[in-house]
Amino acid sequence: MIVVHASFPIDPAQRDEAIELAEMLVDASNEEPGVVEYRATVDLEDENVLRFIERYEDDAAFASHTETAHFQRLEERLPDLLHGEPEVMRFAVTDAAEVEL
Repeated sequence: MIVVHASFPIDPAQRDEAIELAEMLVDASNEEPGVVEYRATVDLEDENVLRFIERYEDDAAFASHTETAHFQRLEERLPDLLHGEPEVMRFAVTDAAEVEL
C-alpha cells in the first residue's frame, strides 16, 4: 500500500477556489481503481492549510492517479493558490493494522 500525506498552505484570497478544487479532486479520486481512500481536510490550527490523506493499493494506482484530468487540473492551478511551500510525504506500507483505542 502507498500512503501519501500532503499539506498545502493556501493564499487566504484563494481559499474558496482551493476548497472547491479539493472537493472535486476528492470526489473524482475516490472513484479511481486502486484508490483505497482519498480525503482532504482543513487544518484545525490554520484554516488556510489543506491536508490530503491518500491511500492506494500500489505504486501503479498512485501513478495512474497523477495522470488523471482532475489531478492535473489541481496541479495546474496550484501555483496560483499556494501561500508557501507544500509538503508531500509518501510512504510505502508493507503491513497495516487497525489500532483499537
